[in-house]
Amino acid sequence: MKPFQNKHIVITGGTGSLGKTLVHHLLAGTYGVPKKIIVFSRDEAKQHYMRVAYSTVKNPTDEIIYDNFRRLLEFRIGDVRNYASICSVLRDANIVINGAALKQVPSCEYFPVEASLTNVIGAGNIVRAISENALPVEAVVGVSTDKACLPVNAMGMTKALQERVVIAANVTNPNTNFICVRYGNVLASRGSVIPLFHEQILAGGPVTITTTDMTRFLLPLSHAVTTIATAIAGAAPGETYVPKIAAANITDIAKALIGDRNIPIKVIGIRPGEKIHELMIAPEEGVRAYARGDFYAIKPMLPELASLRVEKDEPLGRPYGSNDDVMDYAGTLALLKKHKLMVGDVREGADEEMLS
Repeated sequence: MKPFQNKHIVITGGTGSLGKTLVHHLLAGTYGVPKKIIVFSRDEAKQHYMRVAYSTVKNPTDEIIYDNFRRLLEFRIGDVRNYASICSVLRDANIVINGAALKQVPSCEYFPVEASLTNVIGAGNIVRAISENALPVEAVVGVSTDKACLPVNAMGMTKALQERVVIAANVTNPNTNFICVRYGNVLASRGSVIPLFHEQILAGGPVTITTTDMTRFLLPLSHAVTTIATAIAGAAPGETYVPKIAAANITDIAKALIGDRNIPIKVIGIRPGEKIHELMIAPEEGVRAYARGDFYAIKPMLPELASLRVEKDEPLGRPYGSNDDVMDYAGTLALLKKHKLMVGDVREGADEEMLS
């Protein structure tokens, strides 16, 4: 599977955790060696540090193998909210991965207009730029979240609308494959429970959880990249790819990280817009969701798009939620150890985006 081979790729929000991991895999040629990678974001400081990090690499590992990254990797300052900026950066693109987002649940609750401008209007600008300028973009991937599934918070609502914007674009832009990926919480990402628990444990506690029965999907960043690559390689127009991933109880995560330390757990109540359990596939989506190896593909509801691929197998036929198959304590501990997420572990990228 080499969907990125010789492609000109634009990653919006490219300095976030997903963007950084994508760049690692793209430079390593994991899914094909691209012709060009453009990291597009509005944060000049993050771009600077990312550029410097690549400039000072002296011993490339199997994760970062590149041939003259200065030719291959380019950084562009810009904002998905700005139509002209999007038109400029997409001019020669073959693949667009829209990772730009406001994604912290409480922030979006307090500033829903800002969330809408980035998560909805930003996606609309990408579609508009391709449509109005007849840009030769082959595929656009809208990066979504489990919170877009039956959303109860502003972040999820704006992400659900982003999915609709991306999917509907196929009807009027048949030369570009507009698809989505939807996945759960990224392990050890910035603002997430795991770095928070680390800080609380190192400070002597208490470790705070919102409610004892909360569950969450847990996704390694590398699997997020695999989901995107698999969708680009195999998704029909308008489909949404969802990975089959592990789920854990937040209390078990806290207990596993605390270990034998004498640190109490304190229940503080659910935050604004937070769910006890997350859904990756809603009940009404289950009737049009089909297993594709390690993923589910949700077919679009628009009839013009749903008929583009004939399915041989039966649909999932049910919702897919974080409380369906929850790991026990031993499984949770093993997962945290596998990905070096125990207190004291050093893990590159552990300061990235949100897990809530």
